[in-house]
Amino acid sequence: MKTDNTLNYKKGEMITVNITDFGENGEGIGKTDAFTWFIKDTVIGDKVIAKVMKTKKSYGYARLDSIVKESPDRVKAKCPVARSCGGCTLQSLDYRAELRLKQNKVENHLKRIGRFDLSNVEIEEIIGMEEPYRYRNKSQFPFGRKNGKNITGYFAGRTHSIVEFDDCIIGIEENKTVLKTVLDFMDKYRVDAYNEEDGSGIIRHVLIRKGFATGELMVCVVINADNLPHNRELVESLCTVLGDNLKSVSININKKNTNVILGDRTFTIYGREYIEDYIGDVKFRISPQSFYQVNPVQTKKLYGKALEYAALTGKETVWDMYCGIGTISLFLAKSAKFVYGVEIVDAAIQNARENAKLNNIENVKFFVGKAEEIITGEYENGNIKDIDVIVVDPPRKGLDKLAIDTMLKLLPKRIVYVSCDSSTLARDLKILCEKEYELKKLTVVDQFARSYHTESVVVMERKIEARRSI
Repeated sequence: MKTDNTLNYKKGEMITVNITDFGENGEGIGKTDAFTWFIKDTVIGDKVIAKVMKTKKSYGYARLDSIVKESPDRVKAKCPVARSCGGCTLQSLDYRAELRLKQNKVENHLKRIGRFDLSNVEIEEIIGMEEPYRYRNKSQFPFGRKNGKNITGYFAGRTHSIVEFDDCIIGIEENKTVLKTVLDFMDKYRVDAYNEEDGSGIIRHVLIRKGFATGELMVCVVINADNLPHNRELVESLCTVLGDNLKSVSININKKNTNVILGDRTFTIYGREYIEDYIGDVKFRISPQSFYQVNPVQTKKLYGKALEYAALTGKETVWDMYCGIGTISLFLAKSAKFVYGVEIVDAAIQNARENAKLNNIENVKFFVGKAEEIITGEYENGNIKDIDVIVVDPPRKGLDKLAIDTMLKLLPKRIVYVSCDSSTLARDLKILCEKEYELKKLTVVDQFARSYHTESVVVMERKIEARRSI
C-alpha cells in the first residue's frame, strides 16, 4: 500500500478503482488509499481498471481501460462514439439512476453550498423524459479535414479534434441528411473545410435548427469567406432532401481566428430569416443567433412549473430580469396584469418585441439594458408602483451582486428562479434567503438528458417582516 508520503503514481500505471461517486462533470470518482481518482465513462458501483493520465498532490485523472465488475446501474450506451465524443456523459447510466443522480445533485448543492435545511421545503419529484433521445432542436457541427477529405462530427472532450460521426442520438434525425448533403456538395464542387491551424478552407460549421411543433427546418452554414461558392446548388440539394419543411438557409460569415462559432454577419440565401415554433400556445420566431431552449418538450414543462410557482391571478406585475427573446415573459403574460422584460442584448429584445406582436400580446414591455438599472430607474421615476413577482433565468454564472441587491431592495412578494447550474443557484439563494425570503418549493427538470447538466426552478416568498428599502 502506498502511504500519504508515497502517493507518486506514474503516468501509464494501471490502477484498480471502485467508483463511489460522480464528479461535477459526470465523471466517476473513486479512491485508492487516500488518493482520489476522476475517471470518465464510469458509473457508481463499477469496479474498473484504469490507466493513470495525470496526477496532482492528492488526486488524479485516469482513463478507463476495462471493467472488472459492472454496476447494476450500468447500461450499454446507444451511441457508438459515446466514449470519444465530448457531448453526452451519462449514456452508460440507466436513465432512472440518472434522474436520481440529478435530483440528489441539486439537493446536495442546496444543503452544502446554500446551507439549507430542506425539511421545510416542498421538493417535487424530478420531471424526466419519456424518451431521453432525439430531443435537441439545435445542433452545431464543426467541419475539418482528415487524410485529405472533408469530415464533420463532434469535438472530442476538451479538444478541437473532430470525432467523425453524423448521427447524434440526442439530435434530430434530419441532422444526418443535412450533413451528408453538405459533404457531398463540398466534394462535388471542391469546397474545402476550414483548417484551424493555418486558416485555410471555407466551411467551418453547419448549424441546424428545428421547430418541433411546426416541423420547420433551418440550415445555417458558417464560412471563412465572404461568399460560399455554388450556394445555389447547395440550396437545391437541401430542398430536394428536406422538402417543404426547409424554411430557411443562411450563410454566416466568421473569418476570425476564434472559438466562437457564429460571426457578426448573416444573410439568407433561401426562404425566411427565421423558423417558427411554439412553447405551449405561444409562437416564437427563431433566427440562427436566437437563444431558444434546446429541449422544447421539457421547456414547456419547465415554464409551466415557473408559471405555477409565480401563482398569478391576473392582478400581478411581473419582472423578467433575463428575458432573452421573451420566452418566459410571453409565457407568463396571459396570466399576469403586466410583464416587463429586461435583457442586455439588443438583438434579443428586438426578437422579444417581434414575438409579442406575433402573438398579439399587449400586456408586455421590453427594455434593453442591465436589469438592476432599468428596474430601479422605472421604480424611482414613478413609472411602476408595484412589483409583485420577479422571475430570473440567468446564465450558468448565476446572478451578479447588483441584481441580488436590487431584488432585496424591491422585495417582490415572490421570486421565481430558473437555474441551469444548481451550484450558483444555491449560492444565490443563500444570500436571498438570509433574512428577507424563505425557500418554499423546488422542482428539478431534466432538460439535458444523458448529460450531467440539468435545470431547476424554485420559488421564494417574502417574509412578513421584510420591508422594501427603495
